[in-house]
Order: sequence, then structure tokens, then C-alpha cells
Amino acid sequence: MIPETFTTHSHRQPQQAEAWRAWFEPVFDVTPLTSEASSFQASNTVWKLNDLVVSRLSAPAVRVQRTPTHIRRSPPDHWVLTYCQRGETVIRTRGGTLQGRPRVPFLWSLGEPSETIRTETERLQIFLSRDVFRDIAPVLDVARGAVLDTPLGRLLGDFMLSLEHRLQGLEVADMPRLTAAMRALIAACVAPSADRIANAKMQIDQGRLERVRQTVRAHLRSPRLGPDALCRAVAMSRSNLYRLLESEGGVMHYIQRQRLLEARALLTDSKNKRPVSAIAEELCFADASSFGRAFRAMFGHSASEARVAALAGLVLAGAPKGTTGEQRGNFADLLRGF
Repeated sequence: MIPETFTTHSHRQPQQAEAWRAWFEPVFDVTPLTSEASSFQASNTVWKLNDLVVSRLSAPAVRVQRTPTHIRRSPPDHWVLTYCQRGETVIRTRGGTLQGRPRVPFLWSLGEPSETIRTETERLQIFLSRDVFRDIAPVLDVARGAVLDTPLGRLLGDFMLSLEHRLQGLEVADMPRLTAAMRALIAACVAPSADRIANAKMQIDQGRLERVRQTVRAHLRSPRLGPDALCRAVAMSRSNLYRLLESEGGVMHYIQRQRLLEARALLTDSKNKRPVSAIAEELCFADASSFGRAFRAMFGHSASEARVAALAGLVLAGAPKGTTGEQRGNFADLLRGF
């Protein structure tokens, strides 16, 4: 899946805020809360997945309004599931005030007028079409304006992050299953019941796996990182952790794989001049020889070859490749037709 990306970085500083406002018109009226003369560097990456729209946004503080006029001009009345990795959000509607905090998902709707105040933010959003999710519409309408600060709600946030990491590899044939997975997990989170939780078991496990992934990434350089420390950090039993990582080859295999991926990222960074042995030691390998064997087994070439190729501007097999989409239209265009 190749996303659409809009950024103000390519605009001259005096025009950055106006370009951002134009991107969201006529869905919202966006007003920066900083001086108009200040830099307003912001970006919005949007994946349109047939029945879902996923949005990754980074922006300074703003005031956002969706008025009855906006609703008439841009009528999509989708529910919006939001997860802020940083920044706080206050949304005022006729029904009350929602106060969103970092790392806690919340649910609101484009179908009603609202005024939003956001601090500088980094957030992920999933737009849920009323037509596609009509079977759980009563549940979502009741939960509109809810902050999902529950264990299942936090797992929903983890699942959203996990989904974002996998978007590039999704195929068209995956879309119906993705929609069904989101339906099951959201229903279980906003209106939990034994049946709904059972139906969402796979998605709940995916959220738990994302929490494990984040914890491992945060502690890659700790020699104490292992099954026991990981169980304590993610509040999970040893048996559940091993079951969760069984398809990854086990807990220690997963940790080593993440350390090797980090090593490759460091080795292919032209600004990083540290010796291979120092990188191996930093990432808790017993010695340079064991690191070298593990690196070659995983990537099919040596650590030194990866560094030399990167300095020459080459990408060896197995290295990540990025794709970018063309910028076209605006945010409103991406909400149409789903």
C-alpha cells in the first residue's frame, strides 16, 4: 500500500500554515495557535484501504472546528478512532467535552459539530465509515466521545501501531479481513462481552505483540533483557509470552532478531563510524565472532559488506526499501467514496 503524503516542509515559512489549512478544507477549519510568522512544519500521511482510512499526522498546536457548514459541504460522518503518541486533545461537542491524553485511544465523530484544541501532536487515526460499520453503529454511537482508558483500550492502541507498521505489505485481498478484524476489536473494546472478546482474540494478541515489540526495542542495549525481564515489563505470564512469540521462533530468537535489525540500521548509517565490534558489544553480543555469524545467517552478507555497500550508496538484498506516494488532492478527497 502506497500512502498519500502532504507536508508543509516544501513551502516557504510564511505560507506553511495556510498550506496546512487548505489541505484540510472543507472537512475542518484549522487555525494555528502559534504566531502566523512562526514556522509551521507539519505532515500528514494517509492510507486509503477500501473500507478504512488510516492517517498519521505530526503538527504544531492548532484549533480545529467542524461546523454545520463543514458538515454540509463535506458530509462524511465517519467515526474517528484516535491514538496520540504525544500531545493532548480537547474536543467540545454539544454532548460534552472529551479530554484525550497521550497513549490512550479515544473515539469521536465527524457527524457532529465540534471544536478541538490540540497541543503539538504526533498521532494515528483510523476513520470508520458508517456504511461499512453499520452493524456495530449503535455500539459506536453510544461510545462516541469515550476515552478508552482500559486494558482492552490500551491493547487497541497497540494494535493500531502494529497495523501501521504492516500497511506497506498489505494486499487488496487482505482488506476484507482487516475490516473484520477492526470491527471485532473495536466492538470488544467499546462494549466488552465474553463473545466479543473471544471474537477479537487474534487482534488482542496482535496488540499484546506490539507492546512486546515496543518494550524490546526500548531495551535492546540492556544485557538483562530476557524472558523474565520482558514478562515483568509487559505484565504478562511466561506461558503467554512464549505462546505469543512462538511463531517468531521463541523469545530469545525474537530479541536477537531485533538486535540484528538495529545493528544493520547503525551499520548502514553513513554518519555512524563506530567499529563493527563496538556495535556488537553495545547490542549485547558475546563477541564480534558470534555477532558476525548471526548477522550473516540473517541477512546473507557480512556486517562489513553492509557498511561498505551503504557508503557506496548501494542496498544489499534484505535491506529495507521505502516507497513514497505522490501528493495529490487534499484530505477531503481521501475521505470520499468509502
